[in-house]
Amino acid sequence: MSVQVQGAVRRRRLTTEAVTVGLAFAAVLGWGSTALVGSFRGQDLAEHYWQPIPLRTDTSGFIAFLVAAICLATSEYLRLRRRREAVPSRPADPRATMALAVAETVAVLATGLFVYLSFNAITHPETLLLHVTHLLPWPAEGTVRVEALLLCGCSVAVWRYLRARYSWAPGPAGPAPGRDQAALGQAALDQDSVPSGTGSLPSPGRIGDREH
Repeated sequence: MSVQVQGAVRRRRLTTEAVTVGLAFAAVLGWGSTALVGSFRGQDLAEHYWQPIPLRTDTSGFIAFLVAAICLATSEYLRLRRRREAVPSRPADPRATMALAVAETVAVLATGLFVYLSFNAITHPETLLLHVTHLLPWPAEGTVRVEALLLCGCSVAVWRYLRARYSWAPGPAGPAPGRDQAALGQAALDQDSVPSGTGSLPSPGRIGDREH
C-alpha cells in the first residue's frame, strides 16, 4: 500500500472517529435531558421532546441512548487503534481493541443509567416496579438498576485487565528493549579484555612533566 493510500485511509478513519465522538457526546446530552425529565417531571415523558417532531420524550431518550452506545464504542475503537499504530511493539489483537472499546462504553453508560435509576428511587420509588420504557414489556426499573450495577463492575474489571495487558500509547523515545542490556554486556567484555596491571592512561599534563 502506497504512502498516499495509507494517508487517505488514516484521514478517513480520523474523520469517522471525530464524527462518531461528536454524535456520542450529543446523544449522551440528549439522553441526560430526558433522564432529568423522568426524574423531576415524569408525567411529561409522553409529551414531544421537540414540538416539530412527533416523538415522545422517553422514546427520544431511548433512541439517544442507543446512538450514544454505538457511536461511543465506534469512536473509542478507532481512537485505540490509532494510538496502537504508534506503538513500536507488536500490535494488540483487534478483538482486544474492540473489547476494550466496548468495556469503556459499557462502563460510562451503565454508570449513568445506575445513577439515574438510583435517583429515581429517591424521588419516586414507586416507579421501580414499572417497566423501564414503554417500548419494551420488560424489565422493571429496579431490575435494570441492579443489572447496570453488575455491568459497571464487569466492564471496569475488563477495562483494567486489557489496559494492563497491552500497550495502548507510545512511550518516551529511547533504545529498544534489550539494547541497554546488550550495551552493558559489551562494556563488561571490553573491560575484561584490558590486560591486568594496566590502569587508566595518565593525563597529558603528567606526560609532559615526566619528559622534562
